[in-house]
Amino acid sequence: SHTHDSCIKEVPSCDVLILILGQRFGGTATESALEGFDFEALTKASGKPSILEDKDKLSITQLEVLKAVENSIPIYAYVDEKVYHDHLVYEKNKHDEEIIARINFPSIQKRETARYIFEFINFLSHRVQNNSIIPYGRLEDIKSNLISQWSQLFQRLLSENRVRTIEAKRYRDFSERIDDLKAVVLATISGPNMREIAKGAVQFRHLVTFVSCLKFVDHRSLLLSEHSWDDLLAEARIVEVRVEEIEGRTFQRNTAYLVLDDNTFYRSQITVRYIENIKSDWQLFLRQSVDTRTAITDALLGDSEDGRRPPIMYFNENIDVFLDRRKESSSLGVAINFD
Repeated sequence: SHTHDSCIKEVPSCDVLILILGQRFGGTATESALEGFDFEALTKASGKPSILEDKDKLSITQLEVLKAVENSIPIYAYVDEKVYHDHLVYEKNKHDEEIIARINFPSIQKRETARYIFEFINFLSHRVQNNSIIPYGRLEDIKSNLISQWSQLFQRLLSENRVRTIEAKRYRDFSERIDDLKAVVLATISGPNMREIAKGAVQFRHLVTFVSCLKFVDHRSLLLSEHSWDDLLAEARIVEVRVEEIEGRTFQRNTAYLVLDDNTFYRSQITVRYIENIKSDWQLFLRQSVDTRTAITDALLGDSEDGRRPPIMYFNENIDVFLDRRKESSSLGVAINFD
């Protein structure tokens, strides 16, 4: 294959394309290298596509960049600051062909190639997206800028990957829960109020899960009791709901701790609002008939939580010692920041 054809074929396999625009235009692309381009789509990709009007004058470097545009490959474009300055002069005078014809741009090696270099800059800088062009004076400027941009990209990718992992787990957990609930509810429920019970099984599943995580109580008896919310906490030996505020560089999170009478505690694995929602659900749950509550309780207590993250977790240690240790480890922690 001709080297120009090989260059074009290689571009789609690239992760990024780094373009350095300098004083030389480079070699005009062969006719075969122009094959396979969707020039109509490329024309719509920029607000200034006039460079595409003379396809046979495009350089092989320009075609490589256009192939990257077609394949949505990120382009990091750098232009020699002298060329960038002359491009501004060109833009001011290009509508007067007589003046442009007489200007000898000092940054451009060959006078006849100036238009094709400057119009290519216009094409890139007026793209719908990924249209940043950065002037440089030394190659070190390019290196520094790439390090900065790629470190930010790496940081974003790490963050997005973490979020995707969490969301995927939540989705799997939700799907499994729905499947389990459907199977358990349909197998357990019968009677004229089946629809009401099925609706309650979905509405109160978080409440039943919360109660099932409590130690030192009979879960079924507690769910079928007429206790108020305060009495329910007292039955579970919970004497205080303590909130700890955690601040980070980019986040602030509140964690709830349910403190028992012996200063051991449950730690909320979700949010503080979760506890408030459970309290509201309990008040609504008490309004259901005894038969409905019994059916919902028996159905949901049979919904296994194995392998799933519990909403609260019991710690058999002193709450004050635990929080002091957390504060100490936080002050000694090492943060990795990609700046």
